[in-house]
Order: sequence, then structure tokens, then C-alpha cells
Amino acid sequence: MLLLKLLDVGFLVLHTVLIVFNLFGWIWAKTRRLNLITLLLTGASWFGLGLIYGLGYCPFTDWHWQVKWRLGERNLPDSYIQYLIHELSGLSVSRELADALTAGAYFLALACSIWTNWR
Repeated sequence: MLLLKLLDVGFLVLHTVLIVFNLFGWIWAKTRRLNLITLLLTGASWFGLGLIYGLGYCPFTDWHWQVKWRLGERNLPDSYIQYLIHELSGLSVSRELADALTAGAYFLALACSIWTNWR
């Protein structure tokens, strides 16, 4: 049980850090290339693995939800962003709003990353 709780916290931290890095890692010259790589891997997951598992598939969310399921948590949202918004603010947002925010932020960050890496 302790290991599952540590994994739960670990996934929360790792996944959230990855999201923040995806959104802002293009800002610093030293992290731009890695940022572009993580954004492209994220897109490959959402759109490549998404062909098999459903559009927007994220293995981190899948693994995290498996841990939470084993901890007895049920009724988890399909979207990790829905989960994060609720955990951080207590607000519940629709899947559609969470997906729109996620896609908009992703494509904006991807454009910024491509631009700053190309320059």
C-alpha cells in the first residue's frame, strides 16, 4: 500500500512537471531541443497511440489511473487536465473544456518550440 501511495504521488509530480515543461521549456535556450522532443513525443502519444487507445491517449495518465484504481479510487476523469484543475482549484470542468484548453496550450507551445528551435 505504501508503494502504491508513493507511485501515486510520483505520477502526480512527474506528470505535472512534464506538462509544465511542455508548456514553457521552449523559453530557455538550454532546454529548447529537449522541449521540442517531449512535445513531439506527447503528440505521438496523443495522435499515434491515440489511433489504438483513443485520441489523446497518454500512458502516464493510464499508469497513474491504474495505481489510483488499486488504491480504491473510482470515477476518475478521462482527462488528466480535468483531474489537475479539480485537485488544484476544486473546480470541475467539462471534458470538452479541458480538451480544448489542453489542445490550445499544446499547439501554442509546439509553435513556440518550433519557432525558437528554428531560429
